[in-house]
Amino acid sequence: MNDVLDLPERWECVTCGHEWDKEPEAEKARVVKDAHGNVLVDGDCVVLIKDLPLKGSSQVLKGGTKSKPIRLVDGDHEISCKIDGVAIGLKACFVKKA
Repeated sequence: MNDVLDLPERWECVTCGHEWDKEPEAEKARVVKDAHGNVLVDGDCVVLIKDLPLKGSSQVLKGGTKSKPIRLVDGDHEISCKIDGVAIGLKACFVKKA
């Protein structure tokens, strides 16, 4: 006994009526924007827009400091980069595109 109807563009469950597409939805590309709304991509350089304290350290990254080329990563800190030789993760809302 088959519990799924095979329709031309979708499948339908005979029991509950739930429908779903045969073609899986393509994953939407993640768009990361800086504090001014500019789209960031891997390889961009960014500038800090405010002083940021480093967690677990008494060191502070000064506003206006420029990063090495960035890499976009998943998670709440979207940017992985090096600033003053220190590898850090940054939120895009604290930087602007250089």
